[in-house]
Amino acid sequence: MNFRLKTSANAQEKLLSLQAATGFTWNILSRLAVSLSLKDPSMPAPVEDKTGLEIHRNAMTGENDYVFKALIRQHAMKNISDEEYFPNLFNAHLERGISLLDNEYKYAGNYEKFLLNLLNMEV
Repeated sequence: MNFRLKTSANAQEKLLSLQAATGFTWNILSRLAVSLSLKDPSMPAPVEDKTGLEIHRNAMTGENDYVFKALIRQHAMKNISDEEYFPNLFNAHLERGISLLDNEYKYAGNYEKFLLNLLNMEV
């Protein structure tokens, strides 16, 4: 069982940039990113570049790991093994979600509008 994942260098750069702009920690931003990715019904692309941040599973999902696994399983519409879930599918959703989150921030233009846009998103 793998308890670590590595992001792409691009995802690392975007996460650190968003962290500096918003004041949110990388793990909060990552959880938001995965949530945004899960709104898209298509499956995210597997992560090929793994030269970015190394993240421990517990730091990423914490006590809500089972919730994230259930959400990702529901999104995939199939039962997935623990090895498929973390790091593979989780990382794929994280990568896609970070790009979505970064685009949301750029579109909003500032922190306040960014938060309002996130709060007003339909589920």
